[in-house]
Amino acid sequence: MDANDKVLRWNIHYRLQHVLMFTSFIILVLTGIPLKYAGLGVSRVFMNLWGGPEMASTVHRTAAVVMIISCAYHLVYLGWRMWKGIFSPDMIPSFKDLRDLYDNIRFYLGLARRPPLFGRFTYWEKFDYWAVFWGIFIMVGSGLVLWFPVETVRFFPVWALGIAKVAHSDEALLAALAIFIWHFYNVHLRPEIFPMNWVWITGTITRRELKEKYPLEYERLRLQEALGAQRPTGIPPQEPEAVASAKRGGTESGSEQGI
Repeated sequence: MDANDKVLRWNIHYRLQHVLMFTSFIILVLTGIPLKYAGLGVSRVFMNLWGGPEMASTVHRTAAVVMIISCAYHLVYLGWRMWKGIFSPDMIPSFKDLRDLYDNIRFYLGLARRPPLFGRFTYWEKFDYWAVFWGIFIMVGSGLVLWFPVETVRFFPVWALGIAKVAHSDEALLAALAIFIWHFYNVHLRPEIFPMNWVWITGTITRRELKEKYPLEYERLRLQEALGAQRPTGIPPQEPEAVASAKRGGTESGSEQGI
């Protein structure tokens, strides 16, 4: 295996879902934050760029619909993978993630010689993934309440509108800070990655990168290729079941798997 050979991590579906998600998110931030802080001068500048508050609200709601579509696309695609028998549990949190977090903290504090060995996804990547579901639940739920206030008060007390406004506004600010500080740094701005992680565009990384960042996944893939078989991902290569599963075969190359 050449160290510069490419390994597929995100197929075209995941890349398209990601593009829909992050473009709609950025538009939501650029239209929503100025509405939240409408009294600031800089907010009025952004409002004028969108053509005024009414147009900003229209663009905001359109972007929200796109985000909902991207989530629906993702869930339908996962359902299809389950139906086809090619779903894999790589993104599902496990006890190993807690252990990796503990070992990583010890490494950063100088109490361990090396960081933990990661599989297909790290614990912080899983956190990013599942945090989106929480954020979408809060933002879409509260956003629909604010979008259709008359319909809402037919079934809920008027004070539900106030709760929705606070939840929508504060969760949006929290999400923006998390994405632009936590996510951007971990994915794009770390010294070994800067200026950008290109996986979201190409869907691939080199085997060298895979070995350095995800050594357990690298070993799993190497074992799979050595046996000349295919199987679902998610089983650590050091376990006896790994060999048995690989020999039984699967339906899709592990290099294309994800949740």
